[in-house]
Amino acid sequence: MESYLNENFDVKAKGSSDEVLEKWRKLCGVVKNPKRRFRFTANLSKRYEAAAMRRTNQEKLRIAVLVSKAAFQFIQGFTSSEYVVPEEVKAAGYDICPDELSSIVEGHDLKKVTAYGGATGIANKLCTTAENGLTTEPTALGRRQQIFGINKFAEPELRSFWVFVWEALQDMTLMILGVCAFVSLIVGIAMEGWPKGAHDGLGIVASILLVVFVTATSDYRQSLQFRDLDKEKKKIAIQVTRNGFRQKMSIYELLPGDIVHLSIGDQVPADGLFISGFSVLIDESSLTGESEPVMVSAENPFLLSGTKVQDGSCKMLITTVGMRTQWGKLMATLSEGGDDETPLQVKLNGVATIIGKIGLFFAVVTFAVLVNGMIAQKWREGTHFRWAGDEALALLEYFAVAVTIVVVAVPEGLPLAVTLSLAFAMKKMMNDKALVRNLAACETMGSATTICSDKTGTLTTNRMTVVKSCICTKVKEITSDTTLRSELPEPTLKLLLQSIFNNTGGEVVANKQGKHDILGTPTDAALLQLGLSLGGDFQAERQSAKLIKLEPFNSTKKRMGVVLELPDGRVLAHTKGASEIVLAACSKVINADGEVVPLNGEVLEHLKVTIDQFAGEALRTLCLAYMDLDSKFSPNDSIPTEGFTCIGIVGIKDPVRPGVRESVAICRAAGITVRMVTGDNINTAKAIARECGILTDDGIAIEGPEFREKSQAELDILIPKIQVMARSSPLDKHMLVKQLRTTFNEVVAVTGDGTNDAPALHEADIGLAMGIAGTEVAKESADVIILDDNFSTIVTVAKWGRSVYINIQKFVQFQLTVNVVALLVNFFSACWTGSAPLTAVQLLWVNMIMDTLGALALATEPPNDELMKRKPVGRQGNFISNVMWRNILGQSFYQFMVIWFLQANGKAMFGLEGSQGDLQLNTLIFNAFVFCQVRSAPVRPFGVESALWVRCKSIEFGHPWEYGTMAAGRESAHHGSCLLMLFVIYLWSVECGVFQGQSQIFHRDSFQIRPFWAGINMDFNRVFDGYGLNVIFNEVSSRNMEEIDVFKGILDNYVFVTVISATLFSQIIIVEYLGTFANTTPLSLLQWALSILIGFIGMPVAAALKMIPV
Repeated sequence: MESYLNENFDVKAKGSSDEVLEKWRKLCGVVKNPKRRFRFTANLSKRYEAAAMRRTNQEKLRIAVLVSKAAFQFIQGFTSSEYVVPEEVKAAGYDICPDELSSIVEGHDLKKVTAYGGATGIANKLCTTAENGLTTEPTALGRRQQIFGINKFAEPELRSFWVFVWEALQDMTLMILGVCAFVSLIVGIAMEGWPKGAHDGLGIVASILLVVFVTATSDYRQSLQFRDLDKEKKKIAIQVTRNGFRQKMSIYELLPGDIVHLSIGDQVPADGLFISGFSVLIDESSLTGESEPVMVSAENPFLLSGTKVQDGSCKMLITTVGMRTQWGKLMATLSEGGDDETPLQVKLNGVATIIGKIGLFFAVVTFAVLVNGMIAQKWREGTHFRWAGDEALALLEYFAVAVTIVVVAVPEGLPLAVTLSLAFAMKKMMNDKALVRNLAACETMGSATTICSDKTGTLTTNRMTVVKSCICTKVKEITSDTTLRSELPEPTLKLLLQSIFNNTGGEVVANKQGKHDILGTPTDAALLQLGLSLGGDFQAERQSAKLIKLEPFNSTKKRMGVVLELPDGRVLAHTKGASEIVLAACSKVINADGEVVPLNGEVLEHLKVTIDQFAGEALRTLCLAYMDLDSKFSPNDSIPTEGFTCIGIVGIKDPVRPGVRESVAICRAAGITVRMVTGDNINTAKAIARECGILTDDGIAIEGPEFREKSQAELDILIPKIQVMARSSPLDKHMLVKQLRTTFNEVVAVTGDGTNDAPALHEADIGLAMGIAGTEVAKESADVIILDDNFSTIVTVAKWGRSVYINIQKFVQFQLTVNVVALLVNFFSACWTGSAPLTAVQLLWVNMIMDTLGALALATEPPNDELMKRKPVGRQGNFISNVMWRNILGQSFYQFMVIWFLQANGKAMFGLEGSQGDLQLNTLIFNAFVFCQVRSAPVRPFGVESALWVRCKSIEFGHPWEYGTMAAGRESAHHGSCLLMLFVIYLWSVECGVFQGQSQIFHRDSFQIRPFWAGINMDFNRVFDGYGLNVIFNEVSSRNMEEIDVFKGILDNYVFVTVISATLFSQIIIVEYLGTFANTTPLSLLQWALSILIGFIGMPVAAALKMIPV
């Protein structure tokens, strides 16, 4: 089976082609309800529509750019006087309408922009300014929303509960059973009258409705969970200026006229115009499919919603929002396309297809055998040409049984159990600070064998402070009361503050309380805080020099630079970045007297030793430098890469997060290798890695430049030993991930926060983006967003991934066992006796137990620490493992033999006679079968080895028992089992007359309960051990596929306990009170006890099976 599934039902966790997705759909046969079965699979037709829309957008923009360039030569051809402002817009106080704004940006109409006075002129028409932004007066905002709309996209309406009911009714087999019920109702009433003749038909109808409503309720709850998670995925915050203050806002609150600040990695939140900025490169591939980035500037000021900032930073004016943008229209189509189906969903669709075909075969054969038996009997009696109403009803019942076998045999619940488990896990993971963007990541993370983690913000707290400096070649510790300012020469201090406040991606802004807020990356914030502590004034420093050029920091160059024109006409370039890289670009240094001197070997060695010393103390080191440039420097020129003068080196402390060392140890115990991949200095990286427990004595730390020069043969030897990669570029990270996945067949999880991390996140099996420090580009490329940027959360994700994988395995084992037994019992019984012991109503009830209720009980099991003591499944592990096959076949054999024994010998054993005896026997078989399933629900592993002693010496049965001893191997697992055994043995003894005061065997009416209950006086503390009466049915003997102890922690999953309790209660009601509709009859207490005992005996059978090595 596994090879067939791998060949035909194997898809990637992400990035599968449409051809592959189409292939498995075509192979799915015997689908009872396509609407339900394929509800959580991608809508490929909608995806084709989205792709066509992208191509249209690409062509539109291409034409718009060409027209714009041509029209630029005739810029005077349009005047703003030609445009007439609609009256309602004018009445609201605006001089331009939404349609005009939309046409300007979408059409790249540069001549209109120029005619309206550029971005500033359009801002005035929108009653806003580039400096202060919108006012937050509620009435003004409400009026603006009414005219221009809101920045939200059209979403499919939430489907009501009744839609799910209707979809559940689309099940073909349920429809056929409905027809059978209707015919049975008509024929039954015609023959036996109302209400007796309606019982069989109404029983089937009631069962169908019960199945439909339980199924619809489960599906509806799943849809609500997914909708909540979708809302979380779409939460994006952006920096906006309103009322003159910078603040973070949700992109969905933006309005035309807002002033938005974009930096590298941000998503453009709405259509708009460039106001000011430097080196802005925009990736428009998400909107147009065009991979080449577009340079945005005053000459090409158009910014489109949904595109990404690949490089640079800028300020933009929002002009068009929501569904007026092309991105809004594209998103509406994409949302209907759905997510890719996960590998397990596809694989279990394959399993359902195989089992369904087998079930269909058995159903046809069963029906043929039953009909043949009836015809043969009529032939022998010579009545084959005379058919009575009873015989027509019997034929209808045979057909209903055959159809119901298909209902039970086709495990529609398998792929849906995956969805249920994933929905449950995703919701719980949100509470644990992990937002899952890609469903398949939940499954894949459970198989992860390697985690490549960033250092900054993931292993460390990302709260950075400058604690050491080496300025003017003098090393000094920085404290809150530092005297550094007084010790520095005035010109050097001025240069230092000029470098800190101008060569930064951060800002110091005043908040509403008049206090300073520092915005920017933690590294920038640490340097800005140092500048403020040295008495610097951010705004004054920024205004004292003119910014000519800015080259933002990126992880390839590992430095950033600016060019400033000073009031005296001098032109200076400032640079900062990785210490050894910037220092290598320096030829001069400022000495202790504040003089610029050549950087000789002695001073260079001193600075290198200082860098190593800082790095050895786990400090992040940055070097700051400057140089004089020619006054003719143009913004189009590149900033030089050598000839700088070193101002100094700073050491930034970023403490390791609490609990990281323990989390790394958990990963190692779980067979997951943790590797640190960072852009920092190798000594800093090694110090942090040792503190985290990542770098061991037999591990290797290597730098990116050295790694990328290795041959493939050297990499084959080196990569398994690499634990730290320092000074790595995004391409180094991508190369390492690709090698681990392809050459070493590892399942790789990768963390990332920057724009340049996107390739590695996309290449990895599981991409993990940081929720706080991560850019929108990184988050878009990731499968899971770590909301608190904490490595311990990654371990939690791995634990949940394993839980999902194992929960689904348990459900598959449970359902396949039921499938096998139900098929064999009805088939062989039909062949042997000419009748089926399990009726349509009973099989529908069993189907609900194993399908919807089984999925609820088993797929929602929470994870536990034991999961992280197992080795990962990896890439090659079989989903339906040998252990599962052993348990499925062993349990199926036991259940089949017991039920077959009852079928063959039950009447003689219980002294049953006549048609009523057949009904009692079939009820007993039905009851025993259900108890076998309740008992065999596979659940999670727990436990500590111990012996079991149950104290029972005070039970007053007339024969004192001092002790009951059971060598079951687990203490808590069998307290309830021991009680149940005593209970069953006593019942049997009472019925057989072993104890005085009891009467005939097997006769319910003459059995007296009072002497039994009156005689019990038990030490409940020893017997129940905290579990109370919940273990009385021993329904969970296989909560684990490999371990024996299955009781510890059973109460942790309230869903499981609720489902099992409801199942047991419903079973009692069905057997004792709904016999007319369900074809059952009330059982004696002994017969109930025997049903329970049959289920209970499966426990030692399961334990014995687990001892068989596979």
